[in-house]
Amino acid sequence: MSAAAPPPAGDTLARLAAIIATRRPEAGGDPEKSYVARLLSKGPDAILKKIGEEATEVVMAAKDADRPKIVAEMADLWFHCLVALQAYDLHPQDVLAELARREGLSGLEEFALRKAQARDSESRPGP
Repeated sequence: MSAAAPPPAGDTLARLAAIIATRRPEAGGDPEKSYVARLLSKGPDAILKKIGEEATEVVMAAKDADRPKIVAEMADLWFHCLVALQAYDLHPQDVLAELARREGLSGLEEFALRKAQARDSESRPGP
């Protein structure tokens, strides 16, 4: 008997993001009862620190070539990235749209384009 196909990634991310949104303290999330509410109430620095910790754990798992641990640590990293998106009033669809925009572009072309755009914005006079 074959395993059921996993749901499309966008669906899973959207559902998880919707749950995270309900944990916002201003949406009634209780920092005493919810890890996400507690993290969101601490602000961006706490969230970004957690992302850094999780990213390091992904790197260490990958260095050990521990496939199950890579998956588990990557899930932790993605989760905390979803919390960060929520903190900045962004959604997984925003990231998926950016990935779709880049689809079909050479990574080197994309990098060169971003570098040129950064140069252009630096050369423009400020307000």
